[in-house]
Amino acid sequence: MKKADQNHGESPAGPRARLLELAQARGVSLAALSELLGRNPSYLQQFIRKGSPRKLEEQDRAKLAQFFGVGEEELRDIKDNSYIAPLKPRESGAWVDVLRLDLGAAAGPGRVPGDEAAFDTFRFSRRWLAEHGLEGAQLSAITVEGDSMEPLLNNGDEILVDCSPRPFRDGIHVVRLGETLMVKRVASTGAGRVALLSQNLAYPPVEVAADEVAIIGRVVWKGGKI
Repeated sequence: MKKADQNHGESPAGPRARLLELAQARGVSLAALSELLGRNPSYLQQFIRKGSPRKLEEQDRAKLAQFFGVGEEELRDIKDNSYIAPLKPRESGAWVDVLRLDLGAAAGPGRVPGDEAAFDTFRFSRRWLAEHGLEGAQLSAITVEGDSMEPLLNNGDEILVDCSPRPFRDGIHVVRLGETLMVKRVASTGAGRVALLSQNLAYPPVEVAADEVAIIGRVVWKGGKI
């Protein structure tokens, strides 16, 4: 691999500075690291120098952390918790308490999120979580707002979001596009692009570049009124 890219212009800070430091210490170029992630060669160069994307996606952070042998949190901006902090559920015996956050994900045009303070908990059986592949997962519960995911998800439903670093696969996710948090079915369309799909056919699909949208977590359960 090529030597690590040299620092030009304004010095990067936070996770950008840490990534550059790790790359230089290993003697690997940002272009080579971008290719490791399956991205275009300028992806990490733009992330460090231009701040675009604003933050690394979870799967990219996890892969880079594994490559460098460091904790994934070293590559996460502590000021940007993606509006859903990767909280560790409280465990007690046979039960796990998952925090309910005072936060909504729009199932519609989308909205800017507000406070994310925990106000309550859901209690899940540890056995149930293990049966669904969620043992030790970073889980939070938030509220669905809007009707674009009906009839699968209705306005007011509460969803369990798994924020654990995992390889991306098509499915229902909470995502951030710009400063807007929303819940959509996310599908890869190839060539570095993804489609944000609504269950309600009144809402047309939205296709964007993969690096324009942050995958916050996968929706793994829902609860709501009948």
